[in-house]
Amino acid sequence: MTYKDLADLIFPNITKTVEDYEKMYPSRNGRVVTRVAPSPTGFMHIGTMYQTLVDYIIAKNNDGIFMLRIEDTDQKREVKEAVDLIYEALDDYKIIPDEYEKNGKMVGNYGPYVQSERKEIYHAFIKHLISIGRAYPCFCTKEELDELRVMQDHKKQRTGYYGKYAKCRNLSVDEMINNIKEGKPYVIRFKSMGDFERKFKFHDEVKGDLELSENDEDFVIMKSDNLLPTYHFAHLVDDRLMRTTHIIRGEEWLSSAPKHVELFNAFGFELPKYVHTPLIVKKDGNSIRKLSKRKDPEATMSYYDNLGYPREAIIESLMTIINSNYEEWHTANPDKVYTDFVYSADKMSSSGGAFYDLEKLGNLSKDIISKKTASKVCEESYEWASKHSESLKELIDRDKDYYTKILNIEREQEKPRKDIVYYSMIEDLIWYMYDDKFESRNKEYEWKNITDIKEIKNILNIYFDEYYNPNDDKDTWFNKVKELCDRLGYASNIKDYKKNPENYKGNVADISTVIRVAITSKSNTPDLYEIMKLLGLDRIKARIDML
Repeated sequence: MTYKDLADLIFPNITKTVEDYEKMYPSRNGRVVTRVAPSPTGFMHIGTMYQTLVDYIIAKNNDGIFMLRIEDTDQKREVKEAVDLIYEALDDYKIIPDEYEKNGKMVGNYGPYVQSERKEIYHAFIKHLISIGRAYPCFCTKEELDELRVMQDHKKQRTGYYGKYAKCRNLSVDEMINNIKEGKPYVIRFKSMGDFERKFKFHDEVKGDLELSENDEDFVIMKSDNLLPTYHFAHLVDDRLMRTTHIIRGEEWLSSAPKHVELFNAFGFELPKYVHTPLIVKKDGNSIRKLSKRKDPEATMSYYDNLGYPREAIIESLMTIINSNYEEWHTANPDKVYTDFVYSADKMSSSGGAFYDLEKLGNLSKDIISKKTASKVCEESYEWASKHSESLKELIDRDKDYYTKILNIEREQEKPRKDIVYYSMIEDLIWYMYDDKFESRNKEYEWKNITDIKEIKNILNIYFDEYYNPNDDKDTWFNKVKELCDRLGYASNIKDYKKNPENYKGNVADISTVIRVAITSKSNTPDLYEIMKLLGLDRIKARIDML
């Protein structure tokens, strides 16, 4: 019996060859091809979005092709809704793949783009390896493999199925065939020709030229169900046939590079470029650690969506850790979009991780929201509220024009206010602009320096009976507040008050605070003049009557 007989026994119905598939998926004539290849095993991770942006920008920089491939070979861990979350996240961020597959519709000629639909292709490639003696069935039981691991640990040796410990690689073809015919369960392992003590040169686009130990492990390329291959093998087949030129993945996969290099070499395939991106890390007390799916809510993209961060804020924050010169470029090119930026692998952190700072994200987000028109913030916050906040949606639906005017306070000026970090904050910032909310809310009046209620009512009654006119411009309005100060014994000029505080009951800031707190309950709000104009005199007086 020969290896070809063994291959035919394991895959009797596979008739296409590697050469057949090479013809079916021809060269792309030098075009750059990148792919994001998430596994649908849970939520969309911020790290996946981070790597997606690198894929997307490299393709855009080079007039290339950006693919979405769903790597669902680990079907035991697959989460049903995870695929939808992947598509939804890319749609939300307007990152549209050139090639993908969704709801049975395929865009592109190099699919299927879902690994579970590519079973026969993988089988043809594995059959080829078996037929040339570079892969074999392994009949070792779980108990035997556990014993091997314990023994290796005890002897302080590398754990794994390699060298003298790879006992099934030494079985004759006849023994393998007989075992299969007897119904013994098996996996398919790659037969390594490497030597762990020997080094080879490996170039990574981020980390540069490296020397790695050759792979000597006979690792599993297909599990015992004989259906789908492991990640190691599937990525070889897919990236070869889809003609991927750049493989962008986290640096935790760098240790697998020797396996993948040997696989490519076994088929005589050209190696794609590898871009091992630094892991996203965060500060945790005095230490820095990897962002954790289990510990950190900000690890999931839904965290940012639920809070209502504008999407461009997330993209901008990730771009700053993708390339160290991005912020400088963006400052110099404020009117350009992030896809105009030219990515450079040597501007990516090669050690220490990519530090993701929520405080920095918040500052970015505040700046971005402050530069939007009130109408745009209305539109985006309404879109967010329609999914996440019935109460904010209800407020907007009452009167979009009024809501937009609230958002426009201190917006159209040289230094617009920056109090909105994300859209879920808005209701807590503006609730007092709605009478029913103001009346029903269990609020505390933040009176500050003037706390005597008789004095407060006296100030308010005189001001609104004799001084306030809704038709006054802002300068006139403020001058009248100063006139009130002079009349009641408060300093209308802060400098005068600071020189001789004992001569005054307080100052103009104290009087302004009384007015502000009476109609909002807050001592710190956006421009008081604009708030009063929006509320109108009748509504203001109704609030004063509540004191």
